[in-house]
Order: sequence, then C-alpha cells, then structure tokens
Amino acid sequence: MKIAIGCDHGGIALKNVILSLLSELGHEISDQGTDSEISVDYPRYAKSVCDLVAANACDCGILICGTGIGMSMAANRNNKIRAALCGDLYTARLSREHNNANVLCLGARVTGPGLAEEIVRVWLSTEFAGDRHLRRIEMF
Repeated sequence: MKIAIGCDHGGIALKNVILSLLSELGHEISDQGTDSEISVDYPRYAKSVCDLVAANACDCGILICGTGIGMSMAANRNNKIRAALCGDLYTARLSREHNNANVLCLGARVTGPGLAEEIVRVWLSTEFAGDRHLRRIEMF
C-alpha cells in the first residue's frame, strides 16, 4: 500500500515512530514533511497529504500534529477526504469499517507512541464494511 504521511513540528517524533512501523510492514511511503521541530503551519502538510490521497496517487494518508484536531479539520476541507482523528483502537477500527476513512489523524501530545502504533496497525488492516455504510457516505 502507498501511504502519504505528514506532520507539523508537534508531530515530528511520532511521525518518525510511524515511519519505522510503516517500513517494517512493507508499505511504500510518501513523506510530505515536516522534518524538524521548527514551528510550521500544519494546513500546508495536511493539504500535501490530502492532495495525494484525493488524486489516488496514494492509497491513504496519516497526519500528525500535537492533538490531531488541527490536522483533521484541515484535511476534511477536501471533499474527497474522510479524515478521522483516532485516539483508541475502537475508533480506529470503526473509522475504516463504517466510515471508510482515507486519512488517519493522530495527536502526538495526547497519544503515546505504543498506542499510536497499534492504532495505525488496526486502521490499516480494517476493511470497509460497505452496504448501509456506503449509502451514508454517498450522502455527503
């Protein structure tokens, strides 16, 4: 699977953890930055990742900032994106199974690296259930 990933300065440490996991799992990665802890504007990185997902250049995306809230808000401005902010395994699974989320948002300051890795694993391995859920997604 080809996965676009991006973060702001608050998410750089967690992004590095997730990059290692994605490599270990054998995914192709398109890293959209940032690459340092120097303060940057998160909407720029959200747009880079979401443009790739919306254009089908990447299968899905992962965005990381301090809380995940800003990234999820910026990502959902694109009408081809269904970004889900997940801080636990249950919402990670249901965001894919029921909502067919194509971008996962994580908060580096509120979700530890071990849990974040598990969230990513669950999110990437969960299939969309379709059926009534597809009908609902097509409504927006």
